[in-house]
Amino acid sequence: MTRTPLRRFLDHTVLSVLAFVFALPVLYLLIGSFKPSDEVLSGLTGFLPTHLTLHNYTAVLSNFDSDATGYFWRFMGVSLLVATVVVLGGLIVNSMAAYGLTRLRWRGQKAVFALLLLLMLVPFEAVAVPLFYMLDEQRNTIYVQAIPFIANAFSVYQFATFFKAIPPSIEEAARIDGAGPWRTFFAIVVPMSKPVFASVAILTFLTQWGAFLWPVLMVSDPTVRPLPLEMSVFQGQQPVDWGQVLAFGVLLVLPVLVVFAFFQRWFVQGVASSAVKG
Repeated sequence: MTRTPLRRFLDHTVLSVLAFVFALPVLYLLIGSFKPSDEVLSGLTGFLPTHLTLHNYTAVLSNFDSDATGYFWRFMGVSLLVATVVVLGGLIVNSMAAYGLTRLRWRGQKAVFALLLLLMLVPFEAVAVPLFYMLDEQRNTIYVQAIPFIANAFSVYQFATFFKAIPPSIEEAARIDGAGPWRTFFAIVVPMSKPVFASVAILTFLTQWGAFLWPVLMVSDPTVRPLPLEMSVFQGQQPVDWGQVLAFGVLLVLPVLVVFAFFQRWFVQGVASSAVKG
């Protein structure tokens, strides 16, 4: 049905108000990171861009610039390395698993897919303690922060949902031309699946970048400490300088914004196509 101008106006007004409300905490974080600490926690006046300075950012970087405190860029490098390994490894492993579950025919396929759906209902907190004891000897390493999270049931489900919507005739034509399952997957399916790859990459990076519980359990060495864990340590120091805490938060959020900006076009396509197919 064609929407009337009034209906379109009301829709855009409501969506604009909701977007503004959701953006308020981010705006407060950004403005507060440039303000002196005594002006940050000042209610609604914290939104006023007064007495702006880069002191908080320079103070954060200078506070973490020695062997005693650790190095800020090392913390960020650890987080980037772990997130990159999880994202790239997950795109390969989970997409191939989804292709095997949706396109290949083998005994027990439906049972495995049902088990996958059940695994999506299990929260990480339920398996964190058993996983901790199983990998206790690998504590304070980079790979122990990444390897357990490469295979992800939800990512497999996302890929499987997208792959099911690809017309089988395309793959049948490839098989007629002599392409096997591997070549069909990498030469036909993967190029057609950029939206779902972008969606999974963004969601995986976002989840892994903000991971906190697992690093708390497995990391005590500052040299392999990820950025979110270091921020909690920094915030716990007394007295709390809230201006520097907000500046730390902005530096923590920036990589996520960069990743989203890079994959935004394909991410929007993936969400839109999923909505149409659903």
